[in-house]
Amino acid sequence: MRILLTEDDPQLGRATQIGLEQGGYAVDWVTTAERALTAARLHDYGCILLDIGLPGQDGMHVLHRLRDSGYAGAVLMVTARDQVPDRIAGLDAGADDFVVKPFDLDELAARIRSACRRAAGRVRELLVHGDLVIEVADRRVCKAGQPIAVTIKEFRLLLLLVEQAGRVLSREQLEKNLYSWGDEVESNAVQVHIHHLRKKLGRDLIRTVHAIGYCIDKPAAA
Repeated sequence: MRILLTEDDPQLGRATQIGLEQGGYAVDWVTTAERALTAARLHDYGCILLDIGLPGQDGMHVLHRLRDSGYAGAVLMVTARDQVPDRIAGLDAGADDFVVKPFDLDELAARIRSACRRAAGRVRELLVHGDLVIEVADRRVCKAGQPIAVTIKEFRLLLLLVEQAGRVLSREQLEKNLYSWGDEVESNAVQVHIHHLRKKLGRDLIRTVHAIGYCIDKPAAA
């Protein structure tokens, strides 16, 4: 999943970006409200971490504009002030959760997963697709009861395709969810990841739709 991090403190922003990337996320980091709104308009983010105390237009203003523009992904407000009125205003404006600085990165990751799960209409951190089981929090994959070793990029690609089962996703859409700004992306990177997943999980799981992209079909009805 690709995350937009909005944080004007350079040290905290960089540390948060590195920590989340090490946890398997693609993270774009901006420092102002306008850059956050521009990034959200141009890219498809599964989650936005929004600092309330931004210079100029604050995070609450950004939140209102995001929701007014139709952004339906998860939004976590990050604040140095754990004030009840702030939280009430944020939740009423469409925030999914609040995180108070200083925060623990493991807790932040758990809150991101929880908010994204609710936004996607899931109640558990477990996805089941036929004999394929994906444990999101632990980044584990099992097929027919057997654990399958996958890389972080392979896991994120597989998770995206299973979450969007029945929908064809283009190479460009997959790349945007796998890579952050500044990442060097080989032209055949997605194809390579798909090839490795097919070797590990079976060639029939991921279907190539000629000239369009890739798809995991919905499981057949029992």
